[in-house]
Parts: sequence; C-alpha cells; structure tokens
Amino acid sequence: MASERPSTSAASHIQFHELEIDDRILKAIAKLGWEEPTAIQEKAIPLLLNGKDVLMRGRTGSGKTGAFAIPLIQKIIMSSQAENAEGVKALIIAPSKELCNQIHSHILQLTCKCSRDVSCVDISPQVDASIQKPLLLENPHIIVATPVRALLHLKSNNLSLKKSLEMLVIDEADLMFSLGYENDVKDVLKYLPKVYQAVLASATISEEVISLKKLILHNAVILKLEEPNLAPLSQLTHYYLNAEEEEKAIILYTLLKLSLISGKIIVFVNSVDRCYKLKLFLEQFGILSCVLNSELPASSRCHAISQFNEDVYKILIASDEKSMEGENNKNRKEAKKSGKRKKDKESGVARGIDFQYVTSVINYDFPLDTAAYVHRAGRTARGTNKGVVLSFVNLREQPLKDEAESYIREGLRETNEIFQQYKFNLEEVEGFRYRAKDAWRAVTRIAVREARLKEIKQEIFNSKKLKRYFEENPKDLLSLRHDKALHTVKVSDHLADVPDYIVPSSLKEVVSTKIDKKNPKEKFKLKQGKNRAFRKYVAKKKDPLKGMEFTGFDEFEKSKL
Repeated sequence: MASERPSTSAASHIQFHELEIDDRILKAIAKLGWEEPTAIQEKAIPLLLNGKDVLMRGRTGSGKTGAFAIPLIQKIIMSSQAENAEGVKALIIAPSKELCNQIHSHILQLTCKCSRDVSCVDISPQVDASIQKPLLLENPHIIVATPVRALLHLKSNNLSLKKSLEMLVIDEADLMFSLGYENDVKDVLKYLPKVYQAVLASATISEEVISLKKLILHNAVILKLEEPNLAPLSQLTHYYLNAEEEEKAIILYTLLKLSLISGKIIVFVNSVDRCYKLKLFLEQFGILSCVLNSELPASSRCHAISQFNEDVYKILIASDEKSMEGENNKNRKEAKKSGKRKKDKESGVARGIDFQYVTSVINYDFPLDTAAYVHRAGRTARGTNKGVVLSFVNLREQPLKDEAESYIREGLRETNEIFQQYKFNLEEVEGFRYRAKDAWRAVTRIAVREARLKEIKQEIFNSKKLKRYFEENPKDLLSLRHDKALHTVKVSDHLADVPDYIVPSSLKEVVSTKIDKKNPKEKFKLKQGKNRAFRKYVAKKKDPLKGMEFTGFDEFEKSKL
C-alpha cells in the first residue's frame, strides 16, 4: 500500500529524472530552475502517477502546485495516444482568480515543450460566459476555475465532464467552505463522473478539509509533512515595532525614504481605504507603489502581481480584507450589505499567491487573526530564500501579536521569543515627523474616494478597452504600469528631497543625500566607501531591516585607530 512506503530521508533526495517523468517535462522543469523535488513533490508525484487519491498538506511555498501539476501533465501525455484522448481530463478548482491565474501560468511553463499534447485554459476571469465558450469547445485537457465559474459553465452546458474527466484538484481546500463555496463545490460534483482521481491541497487540515475529504476522496493517502506552517527562524525573521496609529505613517516613510528596508516589499493593510490612503501618502514623497485590492478588475490584479514578480516595481500595498472579516460567512455578508462598492469575493493575495523573491513583509495593520499572520508572513521566505516580517503594533493590537507569537512558538517548537523588537528612535527623525504629519493630514476622505474611483476607472479601461490591442501587441503590455501617481492630493516637489540636516546623525555615515542624475527619484544610496573593509562591512549586512544604530560601523572606525 502507498501509505506503507518508507519516507525518503533528507540525506537521499530523489531527483526529478528518477520519477519517471517525460523528457519534455524535465526540460521545462530545468528551464524553471527547479534543481530537485521538494519534500511534498517527492512523495506526492509517485502516488498520483499510480492513480491514488491524495490529501496533501504543506506550508506555503512548499511546492504543492508542482506536486499535482507534474503528474497531471505526465498522465495526459501518456494517454494522448489512447482512443479516449479527447475531452477535458482535469479540472482544477481554486478559491481566487489570482490563484487560478498563477496555477494556469505554472502549467503553461511546465508544458512549454509539450504544448501540442497538453492544453490548459483558465476560465476564472469574470467575463460573459459566451466569450469563454469557444475556448471550451476546443476541449482543452486542463481547465482551471473558481467554483462559481466552473458551475456557471457546467449549468450552461458549455462544459461537459461526465465522460472525459479523469482528475479533480482542489487547491487551498481549507478556504473553500470558509469563504462560502460549500454549495458551489457540492453542485460542481453533481456534474462529474462517478469515478475519477482526486487531489486536495491545503496549508492546513481543518474541519472544512475533512468535510471535503469525505465528499471527494476515496481511500486517500494523507501526506502531512512534519513541518511548521512557517519557515524556521533561521530563514524567516520576525520583528515588531511598538507604534501608535499616528506614528505608523512616520515610521514607514522614514524606513522607505532612507532605504532602511531594501528589496521587494509587500505592505499589508486591513481595508481598501487604507490601501489608497497609504499610496497617496507615500506619493507625496516621490515613493511610488502599486495597490492591490478586491475592487480592481481581476485581470489588473493578476497583471500587477506578474509585474511585481518581474521587478517592474518594488513596493506593493495589499488590502487583506478577508482577515478583517475573520474569514467568516456571516461577517462577510454583513460587510457586503454595508459596503458602498462591489468587491470581488473571488480575490485574495494573502493566501497561495507565489510572490517571488519578496525580501520584506510589513504589517502596517496587524492581522486580526493568527491564520492571517501566518499567510501574510508566507509571502516571503519561500523555498530556500530568506525573508523578514516587520509588524507595526499599537496598544490595541498587542493581544493579537501575543496570540500570534504563541501560535508560531508552538508550531516551531521554540522556547525563545519569536518576535524581536526593531529599535527605532522617533526622536532622531523629528524632521521626518513634521513632514509626515502634514502629508498624512492632506490625504482626506475625499482624496481617498477620488483615488479609488480614478484607479478603478483606469484599470477597467486597461482591462477591457485595450484587451484586443494588448493581445496583438503583447510587448506593449509590459509598459503598462500599476504604480503610477494618482494625483488626487497636491504634491509639493520639495517633499521628494530630504535635506541633509534632517537625516539622523547615526545614519549620515552610510546614507548619501546626493541626487542620482540617472535616477533622480532614488535620492538615497549607501555610500560605496573608498575603503575595502567598509565595503565588506556593508556587504555583510544580510538583514534587510537595518536598525537606526550602526554599531558595526562604530566598531570598524575604532579598529582603524
């Protein structure tokens, strides 16, 4: 039996070519830069190739998508010569459009060498069903969809799965019922054949997952890796900074403007309004950022994530409204009734999305439940990369921080404190305080409302009116940026500059206020230093969150005496 197979030890990793995978898939894997299977892939791929139903549980970034996509593609290639090769062979269901887009993208990458034998279509975009009908008439081998979109096409007879479907995959299974998709999923199952192979992939095994398991899986193998929900402390560092509400904006402005945080950054807030308020605030200082929230069109959200992954911009402000609602059906319905604008419930950026090479996650608003903290933190330190989470915590949010710390400590089996205090002396940045207060005050409710309308109109225009043009000119799509200034708040040009006299004395040795002529928007650069030892000191600072106190530099100066 599969469940009796001995687990592979860490010292004897199996390579992809040992998993009996087609050479064309192996070439695609090599092109993606995957050196060896992850733990979940190593165990799941052989089981799925043998036709077993599998429930796989693995933390974010563990490679679950590859674990079910690779054997799925392999089985389609193997059956391509069979008599019943025509028709949809696999249905992949995910709870958000962004995740569907990501899964579809991964499958296209894995089938780049065998695209004639394996086709895949994403029907999650919320367009008229008649527009997607021609795509389904071509009988793609793999269909990726949200539960609502899959059910829509099944009811419209645009999609028939009774005779051809061989595999059903449900990704982020623990979200399906909690986000209100229980009836949709059950209705989809009515249109499936009696016999098919099934896969459930989830970050946690909750009561909802157990309910789905009973509905879908038969004699399933449960792969529950003995690993915590988050990366170990050696890979992911957790910081907290005590800051009251009026201090958070000052600190964020200082951290970004003085380049005390480097690399790609995701800033999480708890509402759409906060998303735009923060963007407009940073805009006044010449700090450009991209917003991501449930009000934007799905195509714009997916394109923004794609550009962020391609390093088009470095700062992304994401609203995590689902944590605000506690991922609870009742609360979500109440929020929907009281909301003024229509939000896309099939959106989500804190769960499942593979943001690539994110250096730092900043919780500007501390998440309202422990699960939300875990999923936000999971956007960084993915795979073998290192990352940092910095959380701003006010007095009201302190119990939430303590609860999250207890949960993480238990999961990691740590006895030491999880959260390290990030030292930030507000008295050293008084000049920044006055500027930040004025800029924050300038972002009124009217300015935020105008920004929301302007951004939504602009993105709808980009999504619909230019769709055909971008299909014909894909290279021009790269020039479409999502971090442009909204200009609903008057911007004073001098605020983009930071005079030398307001830079903290402890940072003047390593921060330069000289303007870079090639890129005048980036005013601050670490001094290269003429001394080789100083350059080595700067290079050794692996922690992207550089504190206000540069004791290492002081020690270096003393060593020269």
